[in-house]
Amino acid sequence: MARTDLFSNFRLGPTALANRIVMAPMTRSRAGAGLVPSELAPLYYSQRAGAGLIIAEATHAQPEGVGYIDTPGIHTDEQVAGWRRVTEAVHRAGGRIFLQLWHTGRIGHHSFQPDGGAPVAPSAIAAAGNAFTREGPKPFPVPRALEAEEIPGIVANFALGARRAVEAGFDGVELHGANGYLIDQFLRDGTNRRTDAYGGSIANRSRFLLEIVQAVTAAIGAERVGVRISPFAQYNDMNDSDPHALFRHVAQALNPFGLAYLHVIEPASAGHPMAAPAGTERLLPSLRRLFDAPIIVNGGYDKASAEATLAAGLADLVSFGAPFVSNPDLPARFATGAALTPPDASTFYGGGAKGYVDYPFMEQLKASA
Repeated sequence: MARTDLFSNFRLGPTALANRIVMAPMTRSRAGAGLVPSELAPLYYSQRAGAGLIIAEATHAQPEGVGYIDTPGIHTDEQVAGWRRVTEAVHRAGGRIFLQLWHTGRIGHHSFQPDGGAPVAPSAIAAAGNAFTREGPKPFPVPRALEAEEIPGIVANFALGARRAVEAGFDGVELHGANGYLIDQFLRDGTNRRTDAYGGSIANRSRFLLEIVQAVTAAIGAERVGVRISPFAQYNDMNDSDPHALFRHVAQALNPFGLAYLHVIEPASAGHPMAAPAGTERLLPSLRRLFDAPIIVNGGYDKASAEATLAAGLADLVSFGAPFVSNPDLPARFATGAALTPPDASTFYGGGAKGYVDYPFMEQLKASA
């Protein structure tokens, strides 16, 4: 019987993975001028090339999709060149890397928009909370509801971003349909109050995602495309009246595309803020039954809970976020049982090398002991 533990190999379409440990996409807000990946980005990612798969930080495929300070793009030649330096470094180190594509939708501010206008969303419903602008925190504005005739342009830009990602050397792309950004805003009825073909029923609310998937898979091949969802996340002021029905539909609707994977944020711990609400069933078991391609699971997992999830057959791979920030050699530490270095949350976003490329490897810790 083939091994299914964290350290067994796996294949995502044409992409061979050395293990089932995935580095989750994490915004680090360190892009430079022109929102080009910083000069430190190749080192940061190549340090973590021991992951079976790296999913690089959320990257906007169009200028209108920006919602945070210093997040990188993939819509200019300079950005493509910057990302190519990253992918070359990761591949030299023996790693595999996908790029996560996003549009932040209503989670933004006028100051990020090229024309200074309101950010866009499926409906004109402002999110609670603040945007973090260069002038400090400012309340999220009321977004402008997209006109139906504008939607094909956004879909086309996702496909163009995917083609540019492949041009930059990425092994594939992940579509960010989670955590309250534009695709998720269309999916959930707490943010989508449209009455046209993109609103109302679950099938209609799923249409935007499926049109993007259709365009991106046609552009670069379905075997190089993954989708991320967060069924129960309330992050960015999100909610839905029936997330179980919604995301079961999404899983089944994605099947015909033959995707590389579905990346599901659903923690094993019931107390986690992104877990299924108390008293309701977990969604992951039914997604496993309904979705035909591989599943990556994410959400506060440690080595033990990750191994248990794989052993139970609920997922094929497990992604880790913060542990990879402070442990560039996380797979080696899992393999040896070495202690993990805790992350410094004050350096998660913005800044330079500190908290980015200066976390020690095990060998460095042993040498200094």
